[in-house]
Amino acid sequence: MASKITASHILVEKQSQALKLLEELKGGANFEDLAKKHSTCPSGKRGGNLGAFGRGQMVKPFEKAAFDLNVGETTKEPVKTQFGYHIIKRTK
Repeated sequence: MASKITASHILVEKQSQALKLLEELKGGANFEDLAKKHSTCPSGKRGGNLGAFGRGQMVKPFEKAAFDLNVGETTKEPVKTQFGYHIIKRTK
């Protein structure tokens, strides 16, 4: 099991926004471009890149979803936290 992973995310306020973005991703849209355009997190400017992080550094629902992904995989459903709705992509 990895002790640290690298991931990117897109953070939006509403579940409906997240679901729409997931549909765009399924249609072939570029994750980084969508993050730059739609994410409310400062990481959006970097295409959603959060860099490397270990367990205990992110809020629990986000951490669980990110660590459950395989490298290159994106969450199939939005992940709700106190910050909003995340679409997470594991990059390493």
